[in-house]
Amino acid sequence: AGADLSPARLLDAYTRGIFPWYSEGEPVLWWSPAPRCVIYPQQFHASRSLRKTWRSGQFHVSANRAFPAVMHACATVPRGYANGTWITRDMFDAYCALHTLGWAHSLEVWQEETLVGGIYGLAIGNIFFGESMFSRATDASKIALWWLCQSLHALGFALLDCQVENPHLLSLGATCIAREHFQALLEQHAHPATPLPVPEWRNTLDQLTA
Repeated sequence: AGADLSPARLLDAYTRGIFPWYSEGEPVLWWSPAPRCVIYPQQFHASRSLRKTWRSGQFHVSANRAFPAVMHACATVPRGYANGTWITRDMFDAYCALHTLGWAHSLEVWQEETLVGGIYGLAIGNIFFGESMFSRATDASKIALWWLCQSLHALGFALLDCQVENPHLLSLGATCIAREHFQALLEQHAHPATPLPVPEWRNTLDQLTA
């Protein structure tokens, strides 16, 4: 417990498998769950119904078009598998600062020009540390996660960190690994701590969704 949410401290924490998670009025609390919930990007489970929804053409996706809006929606849109929010004002400001610096990223799902789903997190080395996702339309958050995983796989990312398991994530292909295994993957793929090249991600996403 304690410390601050400066960019340097957050980056150092994530490369060690530690992340902040606390509620308004509490001190900053730091966590490193064991076992760790992760998705290997190539193992995301896209059901036939999800593929059919995508083929309907009602959604389109983008990368880093509306990062603050995605964070705000993650903090305010109710989710059936979780209660409340840990996205305090300090957390919002800290991750928006990381976004400005090129470390934090979002993937957005749109119906025409309405933001209906999305996910955000940090890309450090070849690991994407997922933070939260939201949905205002059926399957919108699943589509966000699906296209995030496809993009990460195409870009050579080793892992999507999901932090703590829940039935929703497990149904989409998430699995749990031992702390020692997760730490070994961090040592291999999150060092040196390099950011995700945003133009490369956008070009990859455009090619995948064309």
